[in-house]
Amino acid sequence: MLDAAGLRVMKAIADEGTFTAAAHRLGYTQPAVSQMVRRLEDRTGTVLVERNGRNVRLTEAGRLLARHANEILGALERAETEIAAIAGLQSGHVRLMAFPSSSATLVPRALAMLRATHPHISVQFSEAEPPESLAALRAGEVELALAFSYEGTDPGRGEDDLAGLEVIDVLTDEVMLVLPKDHPLAGKAEVDLADLAADTWIAGCPRCRGHLLTLAGQAGFEPDVTFQTEDYVAVLGLVAAGLGVALAPQLILRSVSHPDVVVRPVSPPSRRVVQVVTTPDLRRVQTVAVLLDALCQSARDLAASSSSTVATPVP
Repeated sequence: MLDAAGLRVMKAIADEGTFTAAAHRLGYTQPAVSQMVRRLEDRTGTVLVERNGRNVRLTEAGRLLARHANEILGALERAETEIAAIAGLQSGHVRLMAFPSSSATLVPRALAMLRATHPHISVQFSEAEPPESLAALRAGEVELALAFSYEGTDPGRGEDDLAGLEVIDVLTDEVMLVLPKDHPLAGKAEVDLADLAADTWIAGCPRCRGHLLTLAGQAGFEPDVTFQTEDYVAVLGLVAAGLGVALAPQLILRSVSHPDVVVRPVSPPSRRVVQVVTTPDLRRVQTVAVLLDALCQSARDLAASSSSTVATPVP
């Protein structure tokens, strides 16, 4: 097998014409150069250098190897330069996949921070709900997945989905009740979920629908889910039109509103944890680490601008 050191020796011999001059150029001893040439000849199975006293001349195979050495060593130097730029955060590319309700709040803040501090790092951003985002992470399609889990669950479909992944909790997000402004319970400071057993419900993503079914079951009823949409602007529009009531995370209610709905805490309280998911190896990559830091800082900023009962960073 050829190696970079051997290729450098062949290039130096071609340029300098003697083992001694090649050794001086590379900082090796003359015997070391001779030994490296013999090792290359053993590996290639042919003579590379014709020796004539102090002078040497490359054979056809030697000239071919020296010519390719120029191309290979040039490519290696370019690769080393680009890797050094990534390691030094002068460049780099990170792929992030996040759930939609974070796209209008947590993610934009983080990307703006990253652009301000590391303008040469580019981020490819796409949306998906967990556990689809975790599947993309496992498939090598992204380096970071922004996910969430409700109390008593995890961001995957079960414990096996998290094997080999690193989950960093960044935010606790209160789940709120959204009612039409003329709803009989709209004037209450807090609404008991059991008092909504007879209402029509509007559900969000499949995971959010499952959470609603679990909460309602604990409250002693099965909700009548008539409408289902992952678009929270549509959810608020449906509620405002009097077509039902809904649960919505506080994170999304920071960026969408409607004059004809009211938002109330629900009893018993419900929360979800926002999490950044990656792998232990990827977390050590500089570009991934700085985006992770930006997401964590964005979560802290959101918590600082909210009531501690609404959003608090997870230690």
